[in-house]
Amino acid sequence: MLKHLLLLCLLTLVAHAQDLGPAKDDPSVPKDRDTILRIQIFLDKNLFGPGKLDGAIGEFTYKAVVNYNFAHGHKDLYNWARIQEEAEAEVPIIFAAFKIQPILTRYVTADLPEDYEKASVYPFMAYRSMLELIAERFHTDESFVAAINPKKNMAALKPGDIIVVPNVKSFRIEDIKPMQGFKTDATLSSHTIVVDTTERMAAIYSDKEMMLAAFPITPGKPQFIPVGTWKVVTMMATPTFRYDKQFLEEGVRGEEAFQIPPGPNSPIGVIWCGLSKSGIGLHGTAMPRTIGRTRSAGCVRFANWDAIRLPQLIRPGTRVIVR
Repeated sequence: MLKHLLLLCLLTLVAHAQDLGPAKDDPSVPKDRDTILRIQIFLDKNLFGPGKLDGAIGEFTYKAVVNYNFAHGHKDLYNWARIQEEAEAEVPIIFAAFKIQPILTRYVTADLPEDYEKASVYPFMAYRSMLELIAERFHTDESFVAAINPKKNMAALKPGDIIVVPNVKSFRIEDIKPMQGFKTDATLSSHTIVVDTTERMAAIYSDKEMMLAAFPITPGKPQFIPVGTWKVVTMMATPTFRYDKQFLEEGVRGEEAFQIPPGPNSPIGVIWCGLSKSGIGLHGTAMPRTIGRTRSAGCVRFANWDAIRLPQLIRPGTRVIVR
């Protein structure tokens, strides 16, 4: 395992240090939006998260290419041509038409306060707009949805409207079972997840030391990062969350706190994976657009569309290496 961890660190460090420089000169790197989007959809589908799907080459798309090539035994880790060829075969259509169904209005609360204490009296931490729901549902952000629907009024979306979206398997908030727990699994519990807080990536390995997946993350604040080796002890979908401002800011449990209801706009998003390090977990987020760009207290945040896939890859008993 050690050699693989070192290699992962090296790969991401090189990608970061180059600051996407090779992407400007390498003829294998596509330049047009639709080709890049196709590759992003392909990588997302194969569990190598490129961040939000937006048809632009950013840090996490570049790292997803490197990690995908490594995981599949390709010697040229920075070659996009092979991935583009695979993407063209696997993702022939990059956009889909999505008709907004009436059931989705249950998951939108336009007046949900931004202030968590005020929001705590609501029964559900819903989306604040249909646009926010659609963007997260299709692994992108509101700006990109608006860009590919130039004739639509994004502020007035309603059931029956048809919206163009990235052709990706949707994150279906209505399919998440409230308070669903996930038990140990002989295979999944034997996996290891490596959280690289410097490169803001989490990679999952099988017990045979094969990289299975890698996702962008937001690590905790430097003073609170729980460097070391831990285990996943609990996993639950859409739990409530004890919001303790003092703990989040200072790392010390405070006396004043309140319960945040479950939902996609909860500070922990749609899933909580508690570690053997007390108070620390892997979880979703209310703000997927900020993954990799802002810091939480001591936990590790994933975009909700990535976080909800964790039970397919890890379970209680999984080793967690934070570095």
